[in-house]
Amino acid sequence: MARPVRLAGVELGGTKAIAVLAQDGAIVAQHEVPTQGPDATLGALNRQLRAWQDEGVFAGLGIASFGPVRVDPASVDYGHMLGTPKPGWSHADIAGPLTDGLQCNWIIDTDVNAAALAESTRGSAVGCDSLCYVTIGTGVGAGLVIGGRPVHGALHPEIGHLRLRRASGDTFPGSCRFHGDCIEGLVSGPALTLRFGLPANAVPDGHPEWENVAADIGELVASLLLTTSANRIAFGGSVALGRAFLLPAIRDHALSVLNDYLPFYSAQTAAQMIILSPLGPLAGPLGAIGLAELVAGV
Repeated sequence: MARPVRLAGVELGGTKAIAVLAQDGAIVAQHEVPTQGPDATLGALNRQLRAWQDEGVFAGLGIASFGPVRVDPASVDYGHMLGTPKPGWSHADIAGPLTDGLQCNWIIDTDVNAAALAESTRGSAVGCDSLCYVTIGTGVGAGLVIGGRPVHGALHPEIGHLRLRRASGDTFPGSCRFHGDCIEGLVSGPALTLRFGLPANAVPDGHPEWENVAADIGELVASLLLTTSANRIAFGGSVALGRAFLLPAIRDHALSVLNDYLPFYSAQTAAQMIILSPLGPLAGPLGAIGLAELVAGV
């Protein structure tokens, strides 16, 4: 009888981090720690990974990290964080402390690219050639998978910092310290707190300002469809999943913006193409295991 394939993954987020252990593709154990400084956070995760390794070696390790992070293996700083608003994390070595003492190959990618990979193999886009996964929470990020592989280039997609056409009459200046009213500066959790004057989870669904939020996200959807021709766009993250009532307005705004230009996006297809992630909070951990599968060749 073949021995079970053991894989490990890490989802490193802005507020919490999760180490997961999988056997034959299914998560069998996980360990969560708060995201503090790099030394404390990565050290705690590494200790858990090494404890699991003592019970049996891994075929591969996948690291899904918030970014921006260097994902090109040919770069001298592969596996390092780049400049980030997260205090203390700019230019931190992510992969080194996590993989210390581990006896397996590893790979690192963004948390959103990993989540997109999970959606394409286990979630909403099984059988689709292309998928864009958008998370709206503490920040806004998006991952793109085409032909079963996460998309990279000079870096990785940084869709959250696109500056898009604003809704008429919307004067909210945005909150991004780099770009002001980029999409992250308009609809992320911290941006919504500034926009509404109180935490987004305390704002009633009927508040009229949600119309501007839906319009902003609809502009993003239209831009993604025009630039990526994705078969599907799946939304995750605490803001997106917590405000599902916005989705029909987002689809409708994208339809209005596109004005029948794209033959594949219509009133008949919008509900199938623009969806909430069925994996929910599991998208990140399952994406980390998906990365481990890539590096392990399973």
